[in-house]
Amino acid sequence: MIKVLIVDDEKPICDLIDLNLSAAGYHCKSVQDGLAAIELIEKENFDLILLDIMLPGADGFDIMEYIKPLKVPVIFITAKTNVRDKVKGLRLGAEDYLVKPFDVLELVARVEVVLRRFHKTESVLTAGDVTVDLEARKVTRNGRPVVLTNKEYGLLVLFIQNKNVALFKETLYEKVWGDEYFADSRTLELHVQRLRRKMGWEKNLVAVYKVGYRLEI
Repeated sequence: MIKVLIVDDEKPICDLIDLNLSAAGYHCKSVQDGLAAIELIEKENFDLILLDIMLPGADGFDIMEYIKPLKVPVIFITAKTNVRDKVKGLRLGAEDYLVKPFDVLELVARVEVVLRRFHKTESVLTAGDVTVDLEARKVTRNGRPVVLTNKEYGLLVLFIQNKNVALFKETLYEKVWGDEYFADSRTLELHVQRLRRKMGWEKNLVAVYKVGYRLEI
């Protein structure tokens, strides 16, 4: 399982990130102090570090200097909007720079992008008795193959990657339909109905009022 370290002096933010990344299938640990972060990095191996800049003990830039030789990808998450700070963070070797407040879905997407860049994404996704082999593009339920259309497969991957997170209809259309996007909720509804039936998710893939859908696992 992909291990992510969250370093932020605000525990509610750590908890929010942990909740959503854990729901997406990542294993998370968090600390609220710069020196505590360095100590943890010395003891454990992480696949990605989400790093605030303004921290007690040692700030994010100091920690970045320590991390750099370890070749662990870093995403800065900070309230500092100054362009010079962003440039400094990127020049120190950070892969991305996200300004607070941020959208949780955007954070999850940026995490996925960075992990893919470092070839650290998992090639197999699971949700209950459903398994998706991303490399083979093969879906099984209880070990038996399931045949899906391209759109159904795209929706399935998105839902599993964002387990327990409400996804907006517009997001689903843009991610799965792309340039074919059109605001026809009936089309999405029909695809979700078929996906529920094929995956046995009649009670798991729920509609979220005025938002979209959420896979509850």
